Amino acid sequence: MKKVILTTLALLLIVAVALSFSLPTLLRIKAYSAPMALPEIEQRDNTNAANEIQIALILDTSGSMDGLIDQAKSQLWGIINELSKAYKDSARANVRIALYEYGNDNISVQKDYVRQVLPFTTDLDDISEKLFALSTNGGSEYCAEAIHSSLNELTWSQESGMKVIYIAGNEPFNQGSFSHKEACEMASQNNVTVYPIFCGNKQEGLNTHWNDCAVITKGQYMNIDSDIKVVEMATPYDDSLDVLNYQLNNTYIYYGLQGRSLKEKQVKQDLNQETYSKANKVSRTMSKSSKMYSNEKWDLVDAYKKDKSVVNKVNKSTLPDSLKSLNDEELNDYVVSKNKEREKIKNEINRLGVNRTTYISKNKESSKDLTLGDRMVKTIKTEAKNKGYEFEK
Repeated sequence: MKKVILTTLALLLIVAVALSFSLPTLLRIKAYSAPMALPEIEQRDNTNAANEIQIALILDTSGSMDGLIDQAKSQLWGIINELSKAYKDSARANVRIALYEYGNDNISVQKDYVRQVLPFTTDLDDISEKLFALSTNGGSEYCAEAIHSSLNELTWSQESGMKVIYIAGNEPFNQGSFSHKEACEMASQNNVTVYPIFCGNKQEGLNTHWNDCAVITKGQYMNIDSDIKVVEMATPYDDSLDVLNYQLNNTYIYYGLQGRSLKEKQVKQDLNQETYSKANKVSRTMSKSSKMYSNEKWDLVDAYKKDKSVVNKVNKSTLPDSLKSLNDEELNDYVVSKNKEREKIKNEINRLGVNRTTYISKNKESSKDLTLGDRMVKTIKTEAKNKGYEFEK
């Protein structure tokens, strides 16, 4: 009789434990299947290549392109903020960005003055750092070679939900020994859409073949005034968001051999945007509160979200001095508390960010002089929607 009772109790315990794991899962499934005005959007499963957006940005860094590079630097986080809103089937899009420069005499002639600055990456601080390190120098601008190099050197996924190249410059598109039409045909065969952006008069761009690639790959030809200085609009919410950014940075716990230097990079990129204005820095702050901004390779809090056992495996000698003497349990509790603190700060940034966006949309003066960021955001959203993506309001 005693054995029967013990066996029954054991079975009940197993059922209770099983339910404790399965019930949250069932609730999550129900939450996604129920009709919602604004769906709960989670970070995508990284194995799902069909939900990946790949964007290669190719910039002319010849002597006359200081204005173009300046626009790219100042508008990077506005572009990121829009991309962070993209989702498909209630899953957050995984956005990977690559960076190339061309037309610069500092690049080897054997490389046709084309250089890969960054392969496809999700590291937003790395993109910002490399972008701010770009400088201009007179050179020969070979658009075809730049496109060809990006197609050959980058790891383009065959299953990717969206693959695009943005190439911007101000010299004839057909310069160089490699056929620009052949490069564009190659892009088309790999389902890569090309968006050529001519820095100058629209008709001049048409006369110098900048539209050819758009026609071949079903992209869109655009022109901009690259000399327009771009500064984000100041809003009544900027001071509060700037304080929150400081608080957000204090929730990051560096670890690993490069952890400290990468944490310093985070702060450096804040300062880079502040060279334009506090409003530009705030635009970056909003990006840092999004799912796109993740630093698990050097931040213990982000790493903990991926793998809770990281606190047991981390080399404590690489942690900040104040944490080196903590045992595993103490470190775990500290990481959990910092994660809660970060989520609270992010929620407040997002709340104020909505108010900031509304303020800008109501007070921004309309302008016909569209910049690099304006053109990219508009076409990215159009292209993404055609590929089945939606954007949060």
